[in-house]
Amino acid sequence: MAEKKLEGTGIAYIRATYNNTIVHITDMAGSTIALISGGEVTKHDRLKANPTVAMFTAKRAAEKAKDQGIRAIYVRVSGKGGKLSPSPGPGANAAIKSLARQGLKILNITDVTPMPRGGPKPKGGKRGRRV
Repeated sequence: MAEKKLEGTGIAYIRATYNNTIVHITDMAGSTIALISGGEVTKHDRLKANPTVAMFTAKRAAEKAKDQGIRAIYVRVSGKGGKLSPSPGPGANAAIKSLARQGLKILNITDVTPMPRGGPKPKGGKRGRRV
């Protein structure tokens, strides 16, 4: 009975940094269904992290997923992480909205950006690096 419930369900991994946005959709077993990056959608490097490009990236990935029979998804959003960029980039929200607009039912949204827990002292002095 649980198999029928998960049939047509996938996981969308959105990696949104300040340089690019990557949308990776897998089935529940982890097999790749669609993997699209911002560089495949635009030819301008400076626009890869743009919310508009992220929207088209997610749209393309959703179309491929729907062709494979995916109807509902769990979304896992990730940024670069670390002390200097603790949040996902500008394309994350646009990508999630675009997945929902394409008719995929969003079951859950989780932020899985890696966060430092102590670790080594960051580079630079008390007031940062002076140039």
